[in-house]
Amino acid sequence: MKALVTLMALGLLAFTPPKKEPVSKAMASAVRTFLNALDAEQRKQAIFPFDSDERFNWHFVPRERKGLPLKQMNDKQRQAAMALLKTALSEQGYTKATAIIDLENVLRIVEKRPANDTYRDPENFSFTVFGEPSEKEPWGWRIEGHHLSLHFSSLTNKIIDMTPAFMGSNPGEVRIEGPQKGKQILKQETALGYALLNSLTEDQLKKAVISETCPNDIVTSNKRKASLDKQEGLAYADMTSPQQKLFLDLLNTYLGNFHVTLADQQLDRLKQAGLDKLMFAWMGDRQPGFGPGKGQYYRIHGPTLLIEYDNSQNQANHIHSVVRDLTKDFGDDLLTEHYKSQHGK
Repeated sequence: MKALVTLMALGLLAFTPPKKEPVSKAMASAVRTFLNALDAEQRKQAIFPFDSDERFNWHFVPRERKGLPLKQMNDKQRQAAMALLKTALSEQGYTKATAIIDLENVLRIVEKRPANDTYRDPENFSFTVFGEPSEKEPWGWRIEGHHLSLHFSSLTNKIIDMTPAFMGSNPGEVRIEGPQKGKQILKQETALGYALLNSLTEDQLKKAVISETCPNDIVTSNKRKASLDKQEGLAYADMTSPQQKLFLDLLNTYLGNFHVTLADQQLDRLKQAGLDKLMFAWMGDRQPGFGPGKGQYYRIHGPTLLIEYDNSQNQANHIHSVVRDLTKDFGDDLLTEHYKSQHGK
């Protein structure tokens, strides 16, 4: 609880937008401020080379992590870390991210763990920087902890990638008595998924519902490279205008977690690849339900993008969601582009 109490005291759970400047400049400046607030040993812990394999070592389960966790930061350092997070996210996204961190306190209560438990730990969220901000060399950073894993990569003063981007919620809806009862962090993602599903005709459902059984997690898990055997479901082109609006509202709920420049950048890429090529697929229960054997899954899948949503664990009260860029997760082509353009290799 200590970490969240400290953050609340600093006013860091409220969103105050950073200065109006290009997101790449704001992010680079925030990374420098964060690193400059660290001592020598902390810098060694927080910084890895950009080409380190650690950049791809990601997961959304509770575990020990590389990087510098909140628990090893003082108040000034935490403030700098959270200010960095604000440069990357919208108010909506920042609110979700901090709420996910705070849910660790709820899990301690649900699972009857002691206040000093380190398995469900709001302080076990780590910040890691890969390389250092540069106008010429690639660099990036991530924040990661239980149910939160966000990655950002930059080259030539431009943030070129913001994936994988994982957000989860356990519980999906807080049902225990207390001040957070009824809280649903990923409420929009759930409600709009059902709204789109329930708008479909019987013929459309035959395409959209690809299985009556819900998988027990997102299909791509924490793989370094996300891929599915094939695109399945109902194409955007085969939806009515009202359904297409619902589809775009759902899509923008995920993209809208990011700074508007990053969200627009991703949406432009989708439009260039062709919105008509995006597909909506559903598996599991077609109506909301909580209990044994219940579960719901959907995805948005296109040539360049995959979004997955799964609510199957803990009797369908435990949500996992992820956004993957199928062409450049982790800014994976950064070094190739860099050496090709800068070194002629």
